[in-house]
Amino acid sequence: MTSTETAGQQPDNSSASAFTRAANDRDAAPQFVLPLVARIEKADPPARTDALETAARAVLVLLSDERSAGDGAWAAAVRDWQDARIRKVVRRARGAEWRRAGALPGITVTGARAEVRVFPPVPLDGWPKELARLQVSGTELDDPEPPGAPAPDRPVLWLNPGLEMSAGKEMAQAGHAAHLAWWELSGTERAAWRAAGFPLSVRSAAAAEWETLTRSGLPVVQDAGFTEIAPGSCTVVADHPALRSALPPTG
Repeated sequence: MTSTETAGQQPDNSSASAFTRAANDRDAAPQFVLPLVARIEKADPPARTDALETAARAVLVLLSDERSAGDGAWAAAVRDWQDARIRKVVRRARGAEWRRAGALPGITVTGARAEVRVFPPVPLDGWPKELARLQVSGTELDDPEPPGAPAPDRPVLWLNPGLEMSAGKEMAQAGHAAHLAWWELSGTERAAWRAAGFPLSVRSAAAAEWETLTRSGLPVVQDAGFTEIAPGSCTVVADHPALRSALPPTG
């Protein structure tokens, strides 16, 4: 499922024109996409929340990998990708498809049972044939039981409770939110999160709390609207303890 994040935080009226200019600049840049492939075996698919959390961690693992920085093998592609729209596409694979995907340069990240392989960014129209043939739609997953409350000290990616999205779309949106949190953290905070293994939770926000979350100053994902939902829809809020502690007091 294709998904594109348009901004780090929801702009207020005074910054709307600057926000629009920045979006236009990103549209004018060469477009790249970050491929993510979820292993979805027909007889044993992962739980939905496990897949969402694993996809989000996969994005963080790619961003923090030494090959993505400096003169690393993936650094130029990562820079070009982040200079444009931050597109992420989630595709599904099983059996031989998964094995072929695993032979390409990338990183496989595992959850409780989920497996997601993330690859360095590629041009929008330049996918490797092993990935281009994989299906985008049909990634439908369920949770056997409702996920429990997240640990109080763990980053949480809060999903908009008023939007209906496929599992693939939500995986991409969770990846966007993790990406925005990464951008906002200091180098020390990033290193600490990485050393801990990028713990995080993905949960649906309570309907009564969603508007407060979007206005809290925490990073908010706004979708470009290419698939499933309307342009500008706020989809996920990235609530990292380090970011929340840096917010100005309210009241």
